[in-house]
Amino acid sequence: MSLPPLSELAPPPGPRQLFIEFARMGLSGFGGVLPFVRRAVVERNRWLDDRDFVELLSLGQVLPGPNVINLALMLGLRFAGFRGALAAFSGLVMVPMALVLGLLLLYQHYQDVAAVQSMLRGMTAVSAGLMLATGFRLARSLSLTARALLIGGAAFVAIGLLRWPLVTVMAVLVPLALVWEWLAGRGAQA
Repeated sequence: MSLPPLSELAPPPGPRQLFIEFARMGLSGFGGVLPFVRRAVVERNRWLDDRDFVELLSLGQVLPGPNVINLALMLGLRFAGFRGALAAFSGLVMVPMALVLGLLLLYQHYQDVAAVQSMLRGMTAVSAGLMLATGFRLARSLSLTARALLIGGAAFVAIGLLRWPLVTVMAVLVPLALVWEWLAGRGAQA
């Protein structure tokens, strides 16, 4: 699927549209909202192109707090100021929170039913698949270099296979990747 050129992006949404869209995303993405956020922001509403989305997501990942909430706040602020940030945050967090509290009450009553336990195991597999698919889509918008493959591969091996702590791995790989890219940029300019 080809993404729209920058000139074909939709007009910025207002606070009401941000609230509705982020509530829809929050209600759709139990266990992982990122695939739904990308689809809504880039593909369905065309508010950003893939490259701008990846840049905002990257910034959201290095800021304190959950990256998708950071992304919602940044998008809301960018498109509709403080009211937009509040609307996007409220839609993403408050609406699903009310639903989750209701589901928690139901779960407490039916937690020992085998069918409920099987459904939860199935939802885990679906969530993992959505995260992998989103990772591949986001990677397509980046330039494929040996540096990117090595850093990505190192992260996969360290976190996915060796089960090293995420914070420790990122504390090493993020500065390494930044310095490596900076040095590569200096070498290209020379």
